[in-house]
Amino acid sequence: MVLVALFVITLAFVGWAVISGGSEVAISWNLMWGYALLVAAVVSVLCAAIKGTITHPAGLKGTLIAVVIVIAVVGAALGVALSHDGLVVPNSAGGVFDDPFELAISETGIVVTYIVAAAAILVTVVGEVRNALK
Repeated sequence: MVLVALFVITLAFVGWAVISGGSEVAISWNLMWGYALLVAAVVSVLCAAIKGTITHPAGLKGTLIAVVIVIAVVGAALGVALSHDGLVVPNSAGGVFDDPFELAISETGIVVTYIVAAAAILVTVVGEVRNALK
């Protein structure tokens, strides 16, 4: 139910941005919603790791590895985002997005999305190849 609600909210924000012709207000709300989803994803992963540790103490090693991987991925993405000095992104109004904090957070989210998508594809391919060889 929560996933469906988040999906509907995301579609509404994207629809608003498209219908409004990419107005700055709509784009700003879309970015803030993206930030909220990013924070929610990180909090969910951490809470799941803590719950897993409490309910299955034997799985502590796997839980710690998962937390370290998440922190490493987000840290690496943030490092990549912060390595671009003086990055200026044009907007649809003819101006630019030049706030370094907003640009770093946006790019961090994008890089994390790319990493997670690549990992999901890799896991799917490896799983299917493994199943085919059984």
